Amino acid sequence: MSSYPRNPAFAADETSMLRAWIDYYRDTIRAQTAGLGADQLATRIPDHPAVMTLGGMLKHLAFVEQWWFSIALHDRPPAGIWADVDWEADEDWDWSSARHDTPEELRRLFDEEVARSDAALDEALADGGLDQPARRPRGDGEHATLRWVLVHLVEEYARHAGHADLIRESVDGAVDL
Repeated sequence: MSSYPRNPAFAADETSMLRAWIDYYRDTIRAQTAGLGADQLATRIPDHPAVMTLGGMLKHLAFVEQWWFSIALHDRPPAGIWADVDWEADEDWDWSSARHDTPEELRRLFDEEVARSDAALDEALADGGLDQPARRPRGDGEHATLRWVLVHLVEEYARHAGHADLIRESVDGAVDL
């Protein structure tokens, strides 16, 4: 397995620090999925009912990127493969459909969504600071702030990086380097 990325700097302004931690966890997910083939990316934790796989995680996090940085933050419609997903038919579509994608497709999708997210975040930061509200309201009608979105992404990635550690170890015995 590729070695994990270096920790972000111990001192930086708030925006730089939050972005650095998101990038750190993005790179962690890349490292945890590096070098794996289709069967390995589709492997579930043995004797566990969850649909979670490393391939599904790449696809899920690609959607999370689009959801928060494009759909929620800028109130843009879903784009690309996400535009036609029937979430009511399969609320775990991002996880379950990944088994039909090649490793290259999953990695490309993830990297493309990360690049779009970084551009959308740059755009939002140029329009205001971390206290600006996302344009799309949450289900309860409230608007998350950009700060909340960034903190949430750190949390989302950190949680899934822990899941990925367990799944990767069950796939090939690789552990955190």
